[in-house]
Amino acid sequence: MELSFANTKLAKELADEKSIMRKYGPDNGRRVCQRLIDLMAADNLETLRFLPQMRAHELTGDRAGQISVDVKHPRRLLLVPDHAVIPRKPDGGLDWKRVTKVKILSILDTH
Repeated sequence: MELSFANTKLAKELADEKSIMRKYGPDNGRRVCQRLIDLMAADNLETLRFLPQMRAHELTGDRAGQISVDVKHPRRLLLVPDHAVIPRKPDGGLDWKRVTKVKILSILDTH
């Protein structure tokens, strides 16, 4: 899957393992690195949806349209589909199988 970032600051923070470890510490840093590897290795978002360690799910309310992926409690990786036209199912829901590009918005505690 193709990854992009919400801004250049986030892109620099997630550019390599050393900068990730510096920003998030060794334990969280390893998990962030693993999630990025998982995202890049996946053909589409559907691939990750049912992996229990990912707990990928769509958010609601003021974060509607965003997808949350577990890093390590309480941190979550927030992302959105990065397509010109968001892939939708006939019922209007997100078509996870057709999402092949995502934009990482942030890593934070959503609770």
